[in-house]
Amino acid sequence: MRAIKRVLAIGALAAPLVIGCAGLASAHEGHEGPEAHFSKSQFVANEEVAGESKVFSEVEPGSVEHGEACVFAGDEGVEGSHTESGAHF
Repeated sequence: MRAIKRVLAIGALAAPLVIGCAGLASAHEGHEGPEAHFSKSQFVANEEVAGESKVFSEVEPGSVEHGEACVFAGDEGVEGSHTESGAHF
């Protein structure tokens, strides 16, 4: 009788774990698929100015992101900009 109770107790404790792992596995399957990434960076450093610019694009299952950013520092101060757009579905 003890053996049956132990089996039932272990089964009751293990069932949520098994169901949770199955849920994680099925959630991960939905994110598999093609991906694409693009990034281009430029930088400059000389006596007059120092800075960097970057353009990027990323496509993954369920999301798309594009953006650009730059920052430059010179004798007159620091300038920069950042633009980003994306969608998650």
